[in-house]
Amino acid sequence: MPDSARVIENLIYTYAERIDAGDFDGVAELFRHGRIHGVPDGGPETVFTGSEAIGKLYRSTTRIYPDTGTPKTKHLTTNARIEVDEDAGTAWARTSYLVFQATETLPLQPLISGHYEDTFHQVDGSWCFESRTIFITLTGDLSQHLLF
Repeated sequence: MPDSARVIENLIYTYAERIDAGDFDGVAELFRHGRIHGVPDGGPETVFTGSEAIGKLYRSTTRIYPDTGTPKTKHLTTNARIEVDEDAGTAWARTSYLVFQATETLPLQPLISGHYEDTFHQVDGSWCFESRTIFITLTGDLSQHLLF
């Protein structure tokens, strides 16, 4: 039986890989049983629940470049602290992130950094995201990454 903390860590890294691949349906699938809080303690308009809402969120906010089908980013997720309650079938994690981007007109540079606070639960014996709250610490030039 795989170690629960490792399975959860892999879910966290899968999120980053799918975003960088422009696979917003794949990102949304990770949250089929969960939600994303775009702003800590934000109003209901900043909470996106379920695959459909989360897929729409990423498709409406993240620029995709036609030559690659990706946002031309690299999400680095580090410093994973994961706590698992096997008996309750729940877990919590905090990770730091740093996003880089390079385009034809934007030299390679960091765009944004912060941390995620995630909760997880088990559905039919498999670990799933329950929630992700995105905290932003530093921002750079997001003009070629976001659509707004």
